[in-house]
Amino acid sequence: MTNHSPETREAVRAAARWLALLDAGDASESDLLRLAKWRASSSLHEDAWQKASLLRQRFTALPGALAMATLDRPDTGRRALLKQTLGIAVLLPTAWLVSRELPLEAWTADMRTSVGERRQVLLSDGTFVQLNTDSAVDIDMNARRLTLLRGEVAVKVPANLNLMLQVPYGQVAVGGGEVCLRLVDQACRVSVADGVASLQPLRGPAHVLHAGQQANLQVAGVGPVTGLDEWRLGWREGVLRLDDRPLGDLLHELRRYRPGVLRWAPELERLRVTGTFRLDDTDRILELLAASLPLQVHARTRYWVSLASREKRA
Repeated sequence: MTNHSPETREAVRAAARWLALLDAGDASESDLLRLAKWRASSSLHEDAWQKASLLRQRFTALPGALAMATLDRPDTGRRALLKQTLGIAVLLPTAWLVSRELPLEAWTADMRTSVGERRQVLLSDGTFVQLNTDSAVDIDMNARRLTLLRGEVAVKVPANLNLMLQVPYGQVAVGGGEVCLRLVDQACRVSVADGVASLQPLRGPAHVLHAGQQANLQVAGVGPVTGLDEWRLGWREGVLRLDDRPLGDLLHELRRYRPGVLRWAPELERLRVTGTFRLDDTDRILELLAASLPLQVHARTRYWVSLASREKRA
């Protein structure tokens, strides 16, 4: 696991303070020069600045064109309200950055993805790492350790190598084969697609999983062993393949890949769905569902979407 030193943490907080100054609109020309000097004085400073800027962008979801179009309307009350909203949207993330809840380990990770993004990398030893939406990992090849900080990762380890996978609830040892780790409520779901994995909780005995098995790794032990939820692992190929499953299963997964709000009427969860859905275009998935099932899609914006039965309105 990457060691986040006091110097790193201070650089992160300094970057957040600079963002707050710029977003408040109070930065003078001399402030801008001092910021440029601060960034240029250390690669640590520049890295913190870039990552802080990327994180802020994730919070400012309102598209610029939409904001400008609304501000151009003659309704002065609406203009004032939107300006206030935009100000809060910018300043709240910065305040959050410097709060005690600062998730340094996640957003300064060695490898990370935003909502809807997936990444993959082939490490120098031949280990293949795939990172799902809104996820983060640290990679320490010297210690042969990968730490899942957020979200979901799939790791394929060459047959002649070992790798330790660290999660908040314990660790998973893999000697060749392919495993998928997903952080869920108070646990990490471990799915073994190939080979064997040894699960060691923080407290309690180790447990071995074989190919085709999955279980939840918890602080005090390992939960019941079941067969793989194959359809949940389809994200590695960028698809979800469902065969007569409840629509609720698909919607809960789909929500992970979309920024903003996706909500639905509870009765829709009981509908059954079959098909192959590509995760690169979630808007298209919603269109297909509306065309094949008795539901309607109501979109205020792309960032606020609700689904309702065709007989009812959201």
